[in-house]
Amino acid sequence: MSTLWVSTAGSDTVCVATISSFCDKPPWRERMDMHAPADWLKPAVHPIYARLICAELRRQGFGEDEILRGTRLDWAELHSSNLFLSFEQVRRLILRALAVSQCPWLGLQVGQSTQVATHGALGYAGMAASNVGEVMLLMQRFTDVRVRLAHFDVDTSQGLALVLQEATSSPDVREYLVGHFTAGMLTLLETITGQDLRRQITIHWPFDEPAWGAHYRAFCPQSVFGAAQLRIEMPPDFLSCPGLAPDPQAYKVALRDCERQLTQQQKGTVSTRIQQRLLACEGVYPSLEQMAELEHVSARTLIRHLREEGMTYQDLLDGVREELACWLLVNTPLSVEAIAERLGYQDTSNFSRTFRRWLGVTPRSFRETREDPSKLV
Repeated sequence: MSTLWVSTAGSDTVCVATISSFCDKPPWRERMDMHAPADWLKPAVHPIYARLICAELRRQGFGEDEILRGTRLDWAELHSSNLFLSFEQVRRLILRALAVSQCPWLGLQVGQSTQVATHGALGYAGMAASNVGEVMLLMQRFTDVRVRLAHFDVDTSQGLALVLQEATSSPDVREYLVGHFTAGMLTLLETITGQDLRRQITIHWPFDEPAWGAHYRAFCPQSVFGAAQLRIEMPPDFLSCPGLAPDPQAYKVALRDCERQLTQQQKGTVSTRIQQRLLACEGVYPSLEQMAELEHVSARTLIRHLREEGMTYQDLLDGVREELACWLLVNTPLSVEAIAERLGYQDTSNFSRTFRRWLGVTPRSFRETREDPSKLV
């Protein structure tokens, strides 16, 4: 049995929805350590949310190459693979999108274009839920199935509010992410309930009012700036608001799908597990045989499992090394020699040749230009 518990002004909690098929507690979410490269590079976002950014830029008239220039993302792979993107990959795309669009409020625009189907089984379960309380319980439990950068909590200590708990702290993309999460959540709730919520709520934005603050007020007339956290003050009885299309049978089907996906994610694909193991290494990377032993399978079986996922061990190792190399070059003062050693290269010249093969430039050139997607307009 699982219950949506919300905080109150005192020490008590209030039950707003109960669903018997849920686990007792939602998965624990920890704030990312933005000084640790592994946290920047671990899977964080379903690629469909990156595709929404691309779709918005295409609507504005930009081409594929212009959209992805400097992001190190491949258009075909981005639009066909369901492998989660890392925060660093999404961050590069957001910076590029902000630069080419010249639209600092882009997060609001992309969030408003987010349809129910974008959220997969989680969106379908929300549409079939009986009331908003059940929807918020779904969000508490299953947000990680789609995105792991932030989630909404329910707070009743002063009326009713949704509070965005952010897992990242990267100032250059924070406004975009807050805008996207906020507009996406309100668009979903308006679709589920049929209400025009933006005329009934107050949004406290966690940044000072920008020069383009009129766009935020157009989105929500009651906008307040300078808050510590994103906070959406809702009508006091909104959790009991019924959905437009409650369907217990469809709800159960979507709920089972959400549980299945969450279980699969907690277990992880073979590729994801190995990628996480490699990210945790500090310059001493296991051989294929050693990795197979860690996975409790033979090397031949590991090769087969990776092949079934369209991967090889060398692909994963190269990918991890490439991302780590770029992150360390941009975010630390480590010398190229020290970075080469940290990535397991005994010969710096070999590292430089490999880096040039990856990106077409030397590590020093990459560091000098910093390959900032926002500057490649």
